[in-house]
Amino acid sequence: MDRTSQVTEAPDGRTLVFAEWGDLGGEPVFVLHGTPGCRLTRFPKVELVRSAGVRMITYDRAGYGGSLRHRGRTVADAAGDVAAIADCLGIGRFSVSGGSGGGPHALAVAALLGERVIRAACVVSFAPFDALGEEFFAGMDPENVKEFGWALAGEERLAAELEREDQRLRQRVAADPATMLDNFGLPESDKQILGRPDMAEMIRESTLEQTRHGVWGWVDDDLALVSPWGFAPAAIAVPTQVWYGTRDVLVPPRQGEWIASTVPGAVVRLNEFGHLGHPDADMLERLNWLTGAPLR
Repeated sequence: MDRTSQVTEAPDGRTLVFAEWGDLGGEPVFVLHGTPGCRLTRFPKVELVRSAGVRMITYDRAGYGGSLRHRGRTVADAAGDVAAIADCLGIGRFSVSGGSGGGPHALAVAALLGERVIRAACVVSFAPFDALGEEFFAGMDPENVKEFGWALAGEERLAAELEREDQRLRQRVAADPATMLDNFGLPESDKQILGRPDMAEMIRESTLEQTRHGVWGWVDDDLALVSPWGFAPAAIAVPTQVWYGTRDVLVPPRQGEWIASTVPGAVVRLNEFGHLGHPDADMLERLNWLTGAPLR
């Protein structure tokens, strides 16, 4: 059975495509991809996930990969899709983690499915645009400022611009996956991680898959991020870790500070790296925390 392209239905009948990685008998952890991304946007060292005793579940957010678009979706709508996948797999309770554009969606799952969520991790995540206002852009690379400007201009402008961005991204990745973010002023730590061979393979796969039916998942993510989220992060009642980096230019630290100060009892993990952190050590620590396992 191919566990990287499994299919189920959302509550409204939309197709959802998901994947499982690691220890299939282990503790279930949903890991929600960034923007753009898909179910193949994963931590590439599957053996580390397996060694942590984790059954990692990833899925194509609506409009990405093989999952059908949910036009007008809010961040909150991700909770129903995650619940549908968990039901399909016969999973009652689980933990959830989300990075970058997936961070708000992980918070939505924690807020709205709290009775099913054991623990949550929110990693280098955007904060609500309506909470920060113009401060949302403080310290952000001009490329991301430009993209959110397109989102604020509306769907038509955003879709046209992201079509062009997707073509440029595909060209860069085809030539060298390490250059996928060459138009951003990344710190050296992020550049080194993007240059890893295991990351290159994952980037190639996910870049081809995430927009194979168009850029609508990307469009709808951006629109949702600059719109009301549909839930209150301050209402989250499950144990939550908040990770952010002091040198992150994609999602600047001010956003992580807001989330950490707003989610009740948040456990803060601040590092001196950029957007990608220290992926191997960070992932192992995070998985151990999410499953309640002792640190190794």
